[in-house]
This record gives sequence, C-alpha cells and structure tokens, in this order.
Amino acid sequence: MQYHQVIGQESLQAQLSELVQQNRLSHALLLLSKEGSGALPLAISFAQYLVCETVASKGGNTPCGTCPACHKATQLIHPDIHFSYPTVTKKTGEKPIATDFIAEWRSFIQLNPYGNLFDWIEMIKSKENSQGKITSEECNDIIRKLSLKSFESPWKILIMWLPELMGNEGNKLLKLIEEPPVNTLLMLVSENESQLLPTIVSRCQLIKVPALQTATIEKALIERNNTPAALAAQLAPLSEGNYREALQLVQHAEEDWQLLVRDWLNAILKTGPVAQTKWVEEISSLGREKQKQFVRYFIHLLEQALHLRIRGSEHLISEKERDFAERLNKIAGIEQQEAMVGELDQAHYQIERNANAKILFHALTIRLYHIIQDKVVFSLT
Repeated sequence: MQYHQVIGQESLQAQLSELVQQNRLSHALLLLSKEGSGALPLAISFAQYLVCETVASKGGNTPCGTCPACHKATQLIHPDIHFSYPTVTKKTGEKPIATDFIAEWRSFIQLNPYGNLFDWIEMIKSKENSQGKITSEECNDIIRKLSLKSFESPWKILIMWLPELMGNEGNKLLKLIEEPPVNTLLMLVSENESQLLPTIVSRCQLIKVPALQTATIEKALIERNNTPAALAAQLAPLSEGNYREALQLVQHAEEDWQLLVRDWLNAILKTGPVAQTKWVEEISSLGREKQKQFVRYFIHLLEQALHLRIRGSEHLISEKERDFAERLNKIAGIEQQEAMVGELDQAHYQIERNANAKILFHALTIRLYHIIQDKVVFSLT
C-alpha cells in the first residue's frame, strides 16, 4: 500500500511527519482506532515515510514513492520494517511466530488492507475455532530483531497489529518499549485499549485514529472499488465509518435484508413459534458475516424510524425504507425502538465472538417479542 492510498487520514499523516521534522516523535506510538478506520494502513504508510531515501536526504512531508526504499516498504519487504500480528497454532506443540506467516501477511495487506482479525484468521487457520494470539515466542523474536543493527535505513521499525492479543506476554516487551535502541520506533495498532496492559499504554504516545467520514467512504467506494455512485451513496452511511464494513455491504448488496426483517417481525408478532424456528434456522445458515450484516441493517432501519418520527422523511435514504420505517413506528414506540437497537447491538457483539447463532437468535426473538408486545425493556448488563 502506497502512502497516498490511505483513505481519509491525511491530517494524521501530516501530523506524524511534523513530529519527525520537529524531532518530537516518541519511540513508541499507540495508534488507537475502531475497525475499518485505517490505522494499520496509516502505520505502514508512516513507515514508508521514515525509510524513504528522498525524505531522508531532502526532507519533505510525503515520501517520493519511487525510490528503492519506498518500493520495498510498499511491498512489505523492507529489511528494517518488521511486522508482528496474531498467529495460530497449526500443529500440536508448535510455537508460531509472525515470520512463519509472512507470505500470507503480505498477501493479506495487498488484498485487504482494511481487513479485520476474522479475515486474517480465516486466511491462515487450518482448523475451525482457531484463535489468534501474539505468543511469548513472538515477543522474544521481536526483542531479538530490534536488538540488531538496521540494514539500510537509519530507522528500525516494528508495526504490531492488535497488541491486545498479547495478554500478559506483553510484559516481556516493557523494557524494549520504554528504552528501545537508538532510532527504533514501535507502532502498536490497537482496536481495544481496555484489553492492553496499562504498563504498555503508559509507555506509548497515544494517537487516536478517527472513524472515516461517510463522504470519504462513499468516494473511496466509487473510486477504488468501482461501486456505482447510487449504491455507494446508499451504503456508505450504513458503514458507520468502517471501510471494511462498507466493502462487505457492497459485496452483499443483492441480499434483501428488508424482506428478512419483515419475515422475522411477522414470525414474532403474527405467525408464532413454528415460523420463528424456521426463520432462526434460515438466519443461522447464512454464516457469521452475513448475520452481522443483517443485524446492522436492522439497526439502521430502526434508526431511520426514529429519524422519521423526530425529524421527518427528508433524512431517509429511499422511499422503500421510508415506508418500512413508518410501519416500524406503528408497532413500536421510541423507548421500544431504542431497546431493540440495544438488543441488536449486543447481538452483533456476540456474533463477532462466535456465539451460537441458533441460541442467540432464538433468545433475541423472545426478547424482541416482549419488548414490542409487553413493552418490557431488558437490562443489557
């Protein structure tokens, strides 16, 4: 990924280059973002900036993109840019480290730079329910690599993706993070600060990477993904600043999620347990990514219903959604709709963590029934 291919984080790129020029760059950065915001591409692009031969000799705000160092950085083969990321155990007793998967990592970044942990594990796993982890052996390898002299650049750089998956193994890196060798930069790219060791967070300069703007995602879908403009305008608001989610929405744009919502509500409110069981079987067969798409779409419809009730129809995307939002407003009041959004948001969280789909959607069906029919609002704690 080239420096200029990072989506919508130009101000942060400029901020990072200014830190270098003003000699105020910390030796350890914690780039904190939500999924799909582009923190990993941002870190890779900044590494390219640091090793660029033109920047090193002449200064400047952006890398040249053409020197041998830039070429190696964008191909993820620069000898002074190291990567660490979650790995999986393929054989009993195996102690994997990141370099065991470097070919897959390069392919992953080239094909899916805004991908998430699920995408990565799906690429490298050899068995079901594989869990990604940054191992103790990986921490030892990081210490070894960063203790060596740089090969070509004045800098030695480590980009660690999802350091929250180190757990207590991260204690091994505390001394390195606090007192790294000269001209060594560690960039930790995290999506969950609360799961990081506080001792690691306290040793890093925090840089918050904002979610992408809807207009930025719409433009990227059109220009980079060749998405039709009308479809990009329709789907970009649903992504909530997550470019990966936007790509997933485009991929499944042919799915009639509204029909699936209608069938579910009819089963909940009219046709009863047999229809509910049949519907749960259908949604459970779709797979985790489509289940997440469906839940997010239902949340979107409920939000549109609330907008319609409060602000009027001009904020709705389409006539079809306006009609459905009106129907939702007839069967559920504001408090009920907010409770439904809360339940669906919790379900989305549980799907991401491999909850049993049949149990989850059966329980959710019952809870939505009581919210709508009995006006019961459940506690999510």
